[in-house]
Amino acid sequence: MKKFRGAGVALVTPFHADGAVDYPSLKKLLDHTGQSVDYFVVMGTTGESATLSKEEKKEVLQFVLKNNPKKLPIVYGIGGNNTASVLEEIKATNLRGVAALLSVSPYYNKPSQEGIYQHFKKVADASPVPVILYNVPGRTSSNLTAATTLRLAQHKNIVGIKEASGNMEQCMRIAKSKPKDFILTSGDDMLTVALYAIGGEGVISVLANAYPASFKKITDNASAGNYAKASAELFKFLDINGPMYEEGNPCGVKYVLSLMGIGDASVRLPMVKPSASLRKKIETAFAEIKKG
Repeated sequence: MKKFRGAGVALVTPFHADGAVDYPSLKKLLDHTGQSVDYFVVMGTTGESATLSKEEKKEVLQFVLKNNPKKLPIVYGIGGNNTASVLEEIKATNLRGVAALLSVSPYYNKPSQEGIYQHFKKVADASPVPVILYNVPGRTSSNLTAATTLRLAQHKNIVGIKEASGNMEQCMRIAKSKPKDFILTSGDDMLTVALYAIGGEGVISVLANAYPASFKKITDNASAGNYAKASAELFKFLDINGPMYEEGNPCGVKYVLSLMGIGDASVRLPMVKPSASLRKKIETAFAEIKKG
């Protein structure tokens, strides 16, 4: 499972102003990120998967597969709060060339831990490729606990978790008792080094869309135990990280990419482009990073 360690990028899906997928900008993004990161994550939350049709999702996946500059491993997002629908989507999706699924914990209907366990067991049983769990209570309104994660880690087809709870004690409990090959990955850019320090092995990053080389440097140094160097690199993004999420993800990072000439920051409703005040904050932080 080494292919899922290190720096993964949660790819945005560029759009034209009319809302259509902007494939030339997606190609630019793949070229921009692909020289540095260790793997791509396609159709995660940052990819605005909630507002793409099933056909658009499949088309984006096939485009990434065909325009993968270094033939990096691809993790594809399939998840939801209707277990039967998730299983149908897995069955209906051509996963040839996909290294793993990233599947978010069921959102909105707030299932019990037993319900979450049974959901992921069904997903893992049905998936022809390994499954990475995704815990993000801030979006799902329910937490995938350490105990449930460790229970699911015993499934032969569940290989890791993207942990975005922000609860370091919970992450420590996973790190302490997980199977050796089960991968604990940060779902929060700013906690990447901290997670490595307790036994984590990577990040699935939003900011890596814009700064892939930096996040590769962060994960490489942290993996080698050079936490001071890793932290020094990560500290560069303290001022820009907050604005990335102030008006919803991926509005912030898409605006940063637009400043780099990759796409025009268009998003689909109910997301909107950043406000004038947020654009100013992002521009100020962007300029500071650029100065080094």
